[in-house]
Amino acid sequence: MDLNSANNLVLQALSHATSQDTAVLKPAEEQLKQWETQPGFYSVLLNIFTNHLLDVNVRWLAVLYFKNGIDRYWRRIAPNAISEEEKNSLRAGLITNFNEPVNQIATQIAVLIAKVARLDCPRQWPELIPVLIESVKVQDDLQQHRALLTFYHVTKTLSSKRLSADKKLFQDLTSGIYSFTCSLWNHHTNTFLQLVYTGDTVAAMNSLERTNLSLKVLRKLTVHGFIEPQQNVEVMEFLSAIFGRLKQFLECCTHVIPEHNCREKLEKTIILYTKILLDLLDYHPVSFIPLIQRSLEFAVSYVFTEAGKGILFERFIVQCMNLIKMIVKADSYKPAKNIEDSNSETLEAHKIKTSFFTYPTLTEICRRLVSHYFLLTGEELAMWDEDPESFAVEEAGGDSWKYSLRPCTEVLFLDIFHSYSQTLTPVLLDMVHSLHQPMIAEDMNQLLIKDAVYNAIGLAAYELFDCVEFDQWFKEQLLGELQIKHNRYKLIRRRVIWLIGQWISVKFKSELRPLLYEAILNLMQDSDLVVRIETATTLKLAVDDFEFRTEQFLPYLESIFSLLFQLLQQVTECDTKMHILHVISCVVERVNTQIKPYVGCLVQYLPLLWKQSEDHNMLRCAILTTLIHLVKGLGAESKNLYPFLLPVIQLSTDVNQPPHVYLLEDGLELWLATLENSPSVTPELLRIFQNMSALLELSSENLRTCFQIVNAYVFLSATEFLQNYAVSLCQSFCDLLKDITTEGQVQVLKVVEVVIKVNPMLGPHVFQPILPSVFRGVIDGERYPVVMSTYLGVIGRILLQNPSYFSSLLSEMAVECHQEIDHLLGSLIEMWVDRMDNITQPERRKLSALSLLSLLPSNNNVIMDKFCGIINICVEALHDVMTEDPDSGTYKDCMLITHFEEPKLIDDEEPPSEQDIRKKMLALKDPVHSVSLQQFAYEKLKAQKQLIGDQNFQPLMETVDTEIVNQLQEFLQGL
Repeated sequence: MDLNSANNLVLQALSHATSQDTAVLKPAEEQLKQWETQPGFYSVLLNIFTNHLLDVNVRWLAVLYFKNGIDRYWRRIAPNAISEEEKNSLRAGLITNFNEPVNQIATQIAVLIAKVARLDCPRQWPELIPVLIESVKVQDDLQQHRALLTFYHVTKTLSSKRLSADKKLFQDLTSGIYSFTCSLWNHHTNTFLQLVYTGDTVAAMNSLERTNLSLKVLRKLTVHGFIEPQQNVEVMEFLSAIFGRLKQFLECCTHVIPEHNCREKLEKTIILYTKILLDLLDYHPVSFIPLIQRSLEFAVSYVFTEAGKGILFERFIVQCMNLIKMIVKADSYKPAKNIEDSNSETLEAHKIKTSFFTYPTLTEICRRLVSHYFLLTGEELAMWDEDPESFAVEEAGGDSWKYSLRPCTEVLFLDIFHSYSQTLTPVLLDMVHSLHQPMIAEDMNQLLIKDAVYNAIGLAAYELFDCVEFDQWFKEQLLGELQIKHNRYKLIRRRVIWLIGQWISVKFKSELRPLLYEAILNLMQDSDLVVRIETATTLKLAVDDFEFRTEQFLPYLESIFSLLFQLLQQVTECDTKMHILHVISCVVERVNTQIKPYVGCLVQYLPLLWKQSEDHNMLRCAILTTLIHLVKGLGAESKNLYPFLLPVIQLSTDVNQPPHVYLLEDGLELWLATLENSPSVTPELLRIFQNMSALLELSSENLRTCFQIVNAYVFLSATEFLQNYAVSLCQSFCDLLKDITTEGQVQVLKVVEVVIKVNPMLGPHVFQPILPSVFRGVIDGERYPVVMSTYLGVIGRILLQNPSYFSSLLSEMAVECHQEIDHLLGSLIEMWVDRMDNITQPERRKLSALSLLSLLPSNNNVIMDKFCGIINICVEALHDVMTEDPDSGTYKDCMLITHFEEPKLIDDEEPPSEQDIRKKMLALKDPVHSVSLQQFAYEKLKAQKQLIGDQNFQPLMETVDTEIVNQLQEFLQGL
């Protein structure tokens, strides 16, 4: 691409590509895409975005195209790679001038230089760092800033490389520039502080920007540029200086520059200092040991004493708390149980921590955390009153809340309490005892303190297990507090029901459950929405607990379920509706069929909610989960939901519909639950299977559920299902078997086996294209035992339940393998006998015995020749399935099912689904469960004896090992 002639063409295309008119935009984008691989294109782009006279939008687009081109075409091995000659020219041009006037473009140029540096520095671009350092030294403010900005992005990118050779290169780079960077940081920091105190705010802020960039470079160099930072004097001097600088900036932040914009930039710099400490602690805990004492003193003094009054801002408090937490939790600072096994660094760190965390210090931290940082703020209380749903969502851990102070405070409390529980337990219990009596509802401050203390007791429930008699406390005080109806006391009602939820799985007697359900029933009618939402959460914890007993909950089920439904209707936020739906799902799941009388209103409401949630896929996922549990609870009666249910399944599992990305997994589970609980097949239910071919093509993690759905259709109505979908199903399976894991092959063949078992006449014809490969797998001695076992299961079903098809398959395979039929049959039996140990399931072992015995009686020489092997398999299977009657001393087949019995359910066992019943009814017809192996063997041997006569039968039996014959006779005695 000739630069002179191409410049105008590319400039015009870029101009058109910034247009809002798609008719102009699209052709321009196509043209630019074609030019991406043309030699000289990136040189033209460089000329355009470095020309400050051109339109900003055009220059911006040119930078982006250049940056994207680095990813695609800069590497030598890339297709259509940029030539080395052009790359040399581009590298030189990128660092000629650091004078870009537009901030956003300057940042993009710095990023793209860093991308090139990642690939080429220092070997192909040794001049980059020296040029940046020289440019940083110049007096021109703009050039200095742009060079420093680039310097930062380059060091950031190079520090992120993780190969050993790259790390070594970065360490070498660091050793050469660390001293200069420290002096640069010191210079800009001192300049900033001087300018601040002279009142020159504009110049101070410009200097602060350079301070910030040089500090960012130092962060990367310090953390990633040294193997052992503590061995470098300059590093430790810089780290030690951080605490003094932090104090200067904190004072400056509060007293000198009150303007919002300046304050914001100052706060970012302060946070950057704390990030350096946190990074060093994370990456180099041993190097951090000399800083432990100062870090703890600094953080604790600002966060837990009056020293921080008027200075603190939220992100700084969070960072200080994170620093304390990481020091407390660091494994490198915890000695081994046997002190002698600990290294000297660990012992030193532990000694520093022990000397710092004295009883007075720990007590003060604990009390301040609870009585200061745990208190609900005025903003939070206002939010509770003005927008209770949003308050409830954030308190439950909403997205915005995770970036705020409270969760950080609670995590620090837990970590310190866990590490120093012996010291802090009496402190916390003393705080509880001081609040033993119910508060005066008008005393808001006391209510807030009680809320905070109860919060601490709930968070530390597992640590306080042995120290709090919670059951007694629940009966004697907490239940009474739940009954105080004053509006302000809603704080305590909500906190108490939350507290109970935290203790349910820790220490809560089963016999107290009815009292809890009574309390939940009352609170679900509370005047405050937040209290009702929190009560619903505790209800979920109660019913989801190991100690839950349905019979204790049933007296309250109707009323509580009705109130849950009312709450679901009342709340308006998507997150809250999801939360309440999860509670409802949990209740339905635990009480199962007992829910039937109470779901009418919910069933009528869900279609409306589904329609309203069209743009909220996560809410729709919650609806799908609720429907899954509803279908299981309703059993066969779920058929009444089909007008709503089936279109929902159809949409959720259609890969051509965009929502399937979110809904597919839950949609498949609902589809399966619907089939398993369906009393009979319907045309609409059959029609949904049209979605399956595309799902099987995905070969995703949902494949197992898809196979379960196929099986469910087969159990539900094999004939109708196969008449409609046999061809497409077989094609899908053939495609899958070409490119699937061994485990996937087994899953496919298990479905084939189920189809043949349910419909032995039609099944083999359905999967006719697949069966030859199964037969070959047996003959060739498939090396994976699980696959071989499945192959033999499929062949065994055909041989036993459709012998005429087996004969035709054997003939077909004989032609294909150019072998005699008898010879092929002999090979099959021989391999079957040899691989019997591959089969581990008793049902399949019995199936093998029945299948091979079904070849008798026979005059066929091959079968007679393999008679010994057949009898060996028969006796092996008899050992698996026969149990001795202790009274009569006779044996019986333990796999026989003679009639269907309704199971006797124990405790909270789920009743059988419609599919469970279908499987039981199928078992009554399945030879494995309807034919006695003992009787079958006896009859087949008797028929063989009659066919060939006594004089031939006796020599035949003599081919079998004497011990095997004795065992066989013992099993067959009495017949």
